[in-house]
Amino acid sequence: MLWHHAVPMTRRPSATAKDSAIAMAEEPDAPATRGRARKYTQMLGVIYQAAIEVFAADGLAGASTQAIADRAGLSKAQLHYYIESKEALYRQVLQDIINDWIGVFGFSEEAFGPRKVLTDLIQRKMLFSFEHPLRSRIFAAEMMRGAPVIRDLMGTSKQRTQQAAAVIQNWIGRGLMDPVDPLLFLFHLWAVTQFYADHAAQVAFFRETPASDEKDRRYLTEQVTEFLLKGAGVR
Repeated sequence: MLWHHAVPMTRRPSATAKDSAIAMAEEPDAPATRGRARKYTQMLGVIYQAAIEVFAADGLAGASTQAIADRAGLSKAQLHYYIESKEALYRQVLQDIINDWIGVFGFSEEAFGPRKVLTDLIQRKMLFSFEHPLRSRIFAAEMMRGAPVIRDLMGTSKQRTQQAAAVIQNWIGRGLMDPVDPLLFLFHLWAVTQFYADHAAQVAFFRETPASDEKDRRYLTEQVTEFLLKGAGVR
């Protein structure tokens, strides 16, 4: 569990005949309770974003709850009201990244053939790299450390990857792609698209274009798509 405390709520007696007066007396507090819950949820979002920034910069080992608290505008004691530990927070961030990428790597449109399905996949992954570079870097850094935390979270991800590889193998068998290794093709697709998250500063420096430039993003996505599809001989 990520968050140390549930959203604080005022306990209210059931409105039996015996307790109806108490229940009616407490009813005006409902808006205040909802307001506290809303502020609590907003603070969780602030903490979560602060954690992503700290983990992306320093990794789990280099991160500290003090650094996360500072970035969230809280004291360390206040932070620990909301979270169990930095380890639990890190694990939750990784789980959310995996869940997002399971969605990105969906192969639900096999009937449309490899050109459409892979083009859509590359576009989704490039968009994720452009819009969520910090989350991509957290994942990459975790893998470079040998995946000590994320390994036991990747069961569903591995299953989806194997399913995607099977779809690619089917396309190859039907003559819709060259006989590439399906799993290695997915690795290559991942590596190329991941580059634009992990090395966004390098891309912006050499291309002399801001990373947020929409026209350049479209151009890069088109180039990466053509490169990968041609390399796999997609018909």
